[in-house]
Amino acid sequence: MYRKAIEQLKEWKKRSSRKPLIICGARQVGKTWLMKEFGTQCYKSTVYVNFENNEILERLFSRNLDVKRLIQGLELYAGKTIDPENTLIIFDEIQAVPRALTSLKYFNENAPQYHIVCAGSLLGIALHPGTSFPVGKVNFLNLYPLSFFEFLLALGKEKLVDVLERGDFELANLFKSDLVELLRQYFYVGGMPEAVLTFAQKQDYKQVRDVHKRILFSYEQDFSKHAPNETVPKIRLLWNSIVAQLAKENKKFFYGLVREGARAKDFELAMMWLSDCGLVYKVHRVSVPRLPLKLYEDNKIFKLFGLDVGLLAAMVELDAKILLEGNTLFSEFKGALTEQYVLQELKANTSSHICYWSTESSRAELDFLIGTNSNIVPIEVKAETNLKAKSLRVYKDKFEPKICIRTSLAEYKDEDWLINLPLWSIAMVEKQVSSR
Repeated sequence: MYRKAIEQLKEWKKRSSRKPLIICGARQVGKTWLMKEFGTQCYKSTVYVNFENNEILERLFSRNLDVKRLIQGLELYAGKTIDPENTLIIFDEIQAVPRALTSLKYFNENAPQYHIVCAGSLLGIALHPGTSFPVGKVNFLNLYPLSFFEFLLALGKEKLVDVLERGDFELANLFKSDLVELLRQYFYVGGMPEAVLTFAQKQDYKQVRDVHKRILFSYEQDFSKHAPNETVPKIRLLWNSIVAQLAKENKKFFYGLVREGARAKDFELAMMWLSDCGLVYKVHRVSVPRLPLKLYEDNKIFKLFGLDVGLLAAMVELDAKILLEGNTLFSEFKGALTEQYVLQELKANTSSHICYWSTESSRAELDFLIGTNSNIVPIEVKAETNLKAKSLRVYKDKFEPKICIRTSLAEYKDEDWLINLPLWSIAMVEKQVSSR
C-alpha cells in the first residue's frame, strides 16, 4: 500500500535542520505502518519501541533525560546498536509516557544527529495533563485516511492515477464511467487502511462494513478509556450527531440537534476532545474572504465533518446496493457524503487553510474556501451533474476572485473565471489554480 506521506518523510530525512518528527492523526489511519515502512525503505536498521503499557520504558524515561543514557537504555531494550546516521528510532504511542515526549527537546538540542519519528493519537498528546511539550523542538506531519488517488493505487490503478495527476482530462474523460464507479466504491469503502486493504483483497462490501464497525466500536471504547468520565456522555452525543448535522440543508452546526436546549459551553470540552483526537474536522465560516483566512473566521459558526467518508456511510448503515443505483449515492443525505469526500481530499492533498463562506442571511453559501498562492479560491460542491451555481455567481460578483472552482460529476471545463473540476480530480485543485 502506497502512502504519499512517505515522500514527506524522505524529504524530512534529508533536511540539515531536521528535528524529531511527530506524526499526528487519528487512531488507525496507518501511523505505525508508515513509520515502519519508512524505516524499511530508507535505513539500514530500525529500533521500534512502543510505550503503551511498557514498564521498562516508563522507568527508563522517568529519571533524568540525559540523551547518552537514553540511547544506551534503548539499545539494551531493543538488542541493537543505534547508529545515528543509519538507524531510525521509532517512538510509538508516545503519549503513554509523557516524559518521552519531553525528551524530544533534549534530542533536538543535544543530539540532533539521531533520526527520531514518533506517533501517538492526538488523544493523549494534546490533552495529557502536566506534560512539558517540546514547543519549537519538533517537526510535525499530519496523516489522514487514504485519499482517492491512494485508494486507486491500492486497487492497482497506477496508470489511471498517472493520467489524473498529469491533468490529461481529454484522456481521463474516455474512462469517465470507470472513474464514477471507482468513486462510488470509495464513498462506501472510504480511506481507512484496513478497510481499503480488505476491499482490495476481497472485493467484499460486507467484510468492508465489518471493518468499519470494528473501527467505530474501538473509537467508542476510546471515549470511555481516555476521556474524563464526566465528559464521555457529551462526547458520545456529539459523535452521534455528526450524521444529522450533515444531512441538513444548511450544514451549519446546531447544538440543538445534539441535545434539546444545548449551548456551546455545555459541549466545549467534548468538542475539543474529538477535534484534538482527529476524529472530527471543524470548518469555520468567514463572511469576508481575506488572507490569512484564519484571522477572519467566526469561531462560533462552523460545519462539523467526520474523519472518513466510509465511516460516515457506516454510521448511517448505507446499503451497498445504493452503489448500483446510478449516481444517487452522490446526493445521499443532501450531498453530505460528497461534501465529506471533498473536505477529505482538500485535507489530504493541499496545505491550505480551509473554511467556508456565506452571507449573513445564509441565502448564499459556498462549501469551501482555500487560500493558495496569495489567492482565495472558492469551491462549490455539486452532487451529480447539476451545475447551477447561484451562490458561486453571488460570490464572484461581490468579491471578484481570480478563479473559482466548481466540482461535480460533469467533465472538466475551463470557462475562464470558472473551472469545473471533476470530483475524481479535486485533489489537483492547487495545481489547477497555480497554473493560471
